[in-house]
Amino acid sequence: MYWEDRTVRLQLWDTAGQERFRSLIPSYTHDSTAAVVYDITNVNSFQQTTKWIDDVRTERGSDVIIMLVGNKTDLADKRQVSIEEGERKAKEMNVMFFETNAKAGYHVKQLFQCVAAALPGMESTQDRIREDMIDIKLENPQEQPVNEGGCYS
Repeated sequence: MYWEDRTVRLQLWDTAGQERFRSLIPSYTHDSTAAVVYDITNVNSFQQTTKWIDDVRTERGSDVIIMLVGNKTDLADKRQVSIEEGERKAKEMNVMFFETNAKAGYHVKQLFQCVAAALPGMESTQDRIREDMIDIKLENPQEQPVNEGGCYS
């Protein structure tokens, strides 16, 4: 992707949380940023994120950039994991938090921009993004098209 004055190469690996891929974590996480994704309609997938984050940190150490990402926000009526639960876990585990809807592309571009901004050498960009962030709390969150997004840490 093009980010400001740079081209950033992002390589994506999707294990779908399957245990059979757990042994491949060392190969996938070498010199990488990790996004641990869970399904907001499946509390078990959310609970499993702790183990995945611990595995990444065991392999990479505590300085690795990790994002906890709740997906399938289009299924709000089937939600089993609240935004607040995701934010709380992210804060406890000292990782960044994001919610997306990959099917519709909601917040996906912003997620990748946050990944790019968090990479080594992009510190000034990350500081500028934080300065531009606006915190919005909705009583009844509705899926809204978003032009700009912020990184949550």
